[in-house]
Amino acid sequence: MNLCALTIHEARASLGAGHVTATALTRACLTRIHALNPRLNAFLTVNADEALQQAAAADERLRREGAAAFNDQPLLGVPLGIKDVLSTRGLRTTAGSRILEHYTPAWDATCVARLRAAGAVLLGKTNTDEFAMGSSTENSAFGVTRNPWDEARVPGGSSGGSAAAVAADLCCAALGSDTGGSVRQPAALCGITGLKNSYGRVSRYGLIAYASSLDSVGVLAKDARDAAIMLEVIAGHDPHDSTSAARPVEGWEQALNGDIRGLRIGVPREYFIPGMQPEVTEAVRAGIETLRSLGASVIDISLPSTTLALPVYYLIATAEASANLARFDSVRYGLRVPGADLVDTYRKTRGAGFGAEVKRRIMLGTYALSAGYYDAYYVRAQKVRTLIKQEFERAFAQVDLIVAPTSPTTAFKIGEKADDPIQMYLSDIFTLTMNLAGICGVSIPCGFDTAGLPIGMQLMGAAFDEKTVLRAADAFQRNTEWHLRKPAL
Repeated sequence: MNLCALTIHEARASLGAGHVTATALTRACLTRIHALNPRLNAFLTVNADEALQQAAAADERLRREGAAAFNDQPLLGVPLGIKDVLSTRGLRTTAGSRILEHYTPAWDATCVARLRAAGAVLLGKTNTDEFAMGSSTENSAFGVTRNPWDEARVPGGSSGGSAAAVAADLCCAALGSDTGGSVRQPAALCGITGLKNSYGRVSRYGLIAYASSLDSVGVLAKDARDAAIMLEVIAGHDPHDSTSAARPVEGWEQALNGDIRGLRIGVPREYFIPGMQPEVTEAVRAGIETLRSLGASVIDISLPSTTLALPVYYLIATAEASANLARFDSVRYGLRVPGADLVDTYRKTRGAGFGAEVKRRIMLGTYALSAGYYDAYYVRAQKVRTLIKQEFERAFAQVDLIVAPTSPTTAFKIGEKADDPIQMYLSDIFTLTMNLAGICGVSIPCGFDTAGLPIGMQLMGAAFDEKTVLRAADAFQRNTEWHLRKPAL
């Protein structure tokens, strides 16, 4: 049995039956990390000693109770990765930035605390674009992550470390964050399943903020069933987060029955545009036909404000980033570079601690919020954001699900877009609308290009309708094998 290749549901079955121990599963993942991480740079911090202690505790409970232990600890003994923008008690949390290189939080993010309570084994922290600002994980202060399918190419971003770790079987699943596509786009480029939850479904407490009205904690997994299992653990209201929705945790795994007969699927014409990689268009169109063959009806729809989403996003996100990153002032925590006075200390610390992309976005956001430009840029962007949200609401009055490509291309080469920010930003052209609207969605593999690189298809659902999104993704995966292919590492 290849322990590292197990999904969460397969691992639970083997652990519950006594066919494998949590310690053996954790050791297998740690051994694989030791062998492959020097090449991939998926993990920034490996939590080996504590992970083995957590596995030993899981084994002790499994010896006593067997599979019954999963009733209240559904992730007991399952090894996971955590994107390094989520606070982890006693474990270094850098956000991929020099300014937090030696920062160790005293508390867990709520979603991390819920993983611990569910019995998960936390293997360590995965690489990320600095402060989650990027589409390729090339902006990390600690080196680029490489795509397991082709190590000369990016894994996507900003959750590229989590995506590469799951695709390379370094862990069973991982947490990521999605502000404009940062879970779904790397999932597509690495050939795995990436779930972006509705805004408010999962607490953001302990997530190092990039853009607070757009940020969402998400899941990178090997299939839709695993994504549903993870969501059931991390979802739910949290009094520590005022934007956390007071909605019950639903039985998402139980809803995966493989039946999507009668499901109405909308295909937006604005998501199939000139300049897309032809193989992406073909694979997604074929994926839509697969859904049709399973009993879904397909309806052409229009989301006309889609073309405005990119500038709207990069005004709102950078404005919020400018405000959020003001807290990194060298006084309370993180890097401190002494200067001649307080202002000089701020300037030197932030100059040395922040990378080029973070500085670019802070400056863009500060400009958009400045006197004389606030109404012309930020306020106008918020008005268009409302139009985008209303268009989705009207669309979901006609259809149950919207299907589109996740990314306009497959994984591009490392360095290919590094000197052209606009081309890099265009990598998220199909994903950022969901964050502006606050809705949910999942990226699933739907094919490969002629270079052997995975292609992702995005299923978008109405706000808080993760059940429909996951049910459709699971039905697709029951009838295809794209998600079962593995990179030849």
